[in-house]
Amino acid sequence: MYSYFRAFGILFIMFSFISCSSDPAESPDYIPVEQSDFQVEHDGKQVDLFTLENEQGMKVQITNYGGKIVSVLVPDRNGKLGDVVLGYETAREYFDGIASLGATMGRYANRIAQAQFTLNDSTYQLDKNNGEHSIHGGMEGFRHQVWDANQIDGQTLELSYFSEDGEGGYPGNLEVTVTYSVTEDNELKLEYEASTDKPTVLNMTNHAFFNLSGEGSGKILDHVLFVDAVQYTPVDSTAIPTGELRAVEGTPFDFTEATAIGARIDADNQQLEYVGGYDHNYVLNKEEGALALAARLFDPESGRVMEVHTTEPGLQVYTANSLTGEGNQVGKGGHAYGPQSSVCLETQHFPDSPHHPNFPSTVITPDDGYQSTTIYTFSTRE
Repeated sequence: MYSYFRAFGILFIMFSFISCSSDPAESPDYIPVEQSDFQVEHDGKQVDLFTLENEQGMKVQITNYGGKIVSVLVPDRNGKLGDVVLGYETAREYFDGIASLGATMGRYANRIAQAQFTLNDSTYQLDKNNGEHSIHGGMEGFRHQVWDANQIDGQTLELSYFSEDGEGGYPGNLEVTVTYSVTEDNELKLEYEASTDKPTVLNMTNHAFFNLSGEGSGKILDHVLFVDAVQYTPVDSTAIPTGELRAVEGTPFDFTEATAIGARIDADNQQLEYVGGYDHNYVLNKEEGALALAARLFDPESGRVMEVHTTEPGLQVYTANSLTGEGNQVGKGGHAYGPQSSVCLETQHFPDSPHHPNFPSTVITPDDGYQSTTIYTFSTRE
């Protein structure tokens, strides 16, 4: 009798295991991130974690520390959820970790040469935090600030920040709002708005690091990338644009036909050697201010597809060349974030625009303000 019940018990356990494992969607492949691990004070302000989700199962988590996207959960071709952005599990790790990871960038995303610019006959000195240059708003840019948060509903979050005149060396009192929303079409929409009381320059983006196979799953060299651009802005040895708009045709920078990121990343090319891979701005084929497709990223392993639509004129393609996977570059689940572990597709105005009159202007005034929209749309294919 004991043997009968023992055998029945083993069969029941086996049947239960098979039943629970039969639906891939019931076995999510990601590291859960808990709100309680983000509810701390920083610089006298309350940090928190906010969750947006739709009825299709897509879920996005955002912290108001730096306006950072912490996780993006979307299904693969088998319906299994995975987290497709690099990040950390706690707020304190964000304080000490990679500052740009998932962050809202400003006042000026990307680089400004020699950490200074001239506007209306006045020269403004910025923080030097990239050699002799300034990058991503300087030492106290938007990515280091605690934003005011207003979760409007389960699919919409509004973050706002007041940047005082002179912060980081930039002129003008600036009021900034970023609205994040998750739609039923598996879109993550980012809408930026800003106003100033005096002329200034502004260039905002989000610096999410994407791996459509799942964060921490390895390199993205097999990801297939399309970029709707026939020109890019080459750089000097310090990653500052030369001012030239160079054709991508016949170069490793041509993604006008969908191509694996790793297909030419090691080509004998000075531009690639300068930055250790891709870290270049593309001149998008679009009308000024129009919301249009900028890029499409496909992961053959998971079947996930991400399309990027934007009103911005440029797109920075960055293959995480400077990540090392050591120290504070170990993220969720103890995953080491090394070089080429992800790709950033940063919608933007061009780097160093204040020094290049032929680039689209980044100047805003009290009369015109600032508006920008970027949409990340997720789907799957075979």
